[in-house]
Amino acid sequence: MSKHLSRAIVIGLMLFCRAGALPALAQQAPSASPESQMRRAEVREVEALLPALADRGAALFFVARRYAQLGELDKSLALLKECMALDEGFDPSQTPQFEPLRSRPEFQSLVEQAESHYLPVHRAQVAYTISQNDLFPEGLAVDPGRHVFYLGSMLHRKVIAITEMGAVSDFVPANLYGLPEPNGIKVDPQDHSVWVAAGDERASELIHFDSQGKLRERFRPPEPGPHELNDLVIDPGKEIFVTDTPAHKVYRWNRESARLIPMRFHRPLLYPNGIALSDDGNWLYVADILGVIQVDLKDHSTREVDPGKHTTLAGIDGLYWHAGSLVGVEYGNGPYRVARWRLGKDGRTVKSTEVLEYRTPLISFPTTGAILGKNFYFIANTGIANYKDGKVVDPEKLEAIRIAVVELD
Repeated sequence: MSKHLSRAIVIGLMLFCRAGALPALAQQAPSASPESQMRRAEVREVEALLPALADRGAALFFVARRYAQLGELDKSLALLKECMALDEGFDPSQTPQFEPLRSRPEFQSLVEQAESHYLPVHRAQVAYTISQNDLFPEGLAVDPGRHVFYLGSMLHRKVIAITEMGAVSDFVPANLYGLPEPNGIKVDPQDHSVWVAAGDERASELIHFDSQGKLRERFRPPEPGPHELNDLVIDPGKEIFVTDTPAHKVYRWNRESARLIPMRFHRPLLYPNGIALSDDGNWLYVADILGVIQVDLKDHSTREVDPGKHTTLAGIDGLYWHAGSLVGVEYGNGPYRVARWRLGKDGRTVKSTEVLEYRTPLISFPTTGAILGKNFYFIANTGIANYKDGKVVDPEKLEAIRIAVVELD
């Protein structure tokens, strides 16, 4: 849930394209632009990873987008055809990187194939409507003990509280404490304090507020470079794990170290975003553009979660654990969808996929959500496509923010 590439978020790869190269960025010809160099480096990185990835379709879709951006349209179309032949749910119709292909009959055929095969799913309903229409929220969290929701505002650099009855108030008032744009938000159920992963052009920080919204402490990434702390998950009383999307990293934080420490993975991460923790605290899940990685926190080993046939875990924004399943807001396969992936006993194999909301007005640029009981609440319309460089692009397109809810069981 972030605003990368100088906040120029676009449907498809949006949330994951801020300037910043992979660690393995190789040198290109002097005539190549830095942006083209980054894209070619990413293509090489993913093509090298492809044989070992559990979610082949995710890699093919991503590389096809990059080749389209690089102007290699025949190669892009060939990879896109290969991806969609896997029948994992990919749909290029709303992905702007494929715009150069749009006039080609083969591309139109793929779009028609996806739209006829992957039909709308409508199960959610509106739970809360927030009248302030210029919030541009990314993060949503809930305090399960108090039944209070917390919602961040990028434009106003604040956090609001929403009661179970729908009353809205400022939890952290606008521009207080020099708060960067809030991204992920989580509540520590032990003391009802609130942690925020925040980041913008000024700084990126993990920030801790007490239960009344007063600042307790704040922490920055340990090394220089482009950073945007994006989403986080809390292991109560132990540790916090937070993704750093443009740095392609995940950090762990605990009281003993009191600093953000980079974690190691079996493969390079590519724009990590959503992050979740199993109820027993043994398994951490990290979503990036290529799928989901499970971290066994007992021995620190990491491995891909295998989505199985005919589904994908590509590009999940908000990611959550619920009753042996992963629940997520997904954009990496094309149009947004909210889905639930039921896992096997090992926690790294998808046994079944249940699409909860797809191709409806209740997933108009959603980002994250929160689970309360058996219900998944998510931001239906963040409006982030109408937000750039800290300003509203078109005031006439502003609309009230809706929090939708869908039952999980």
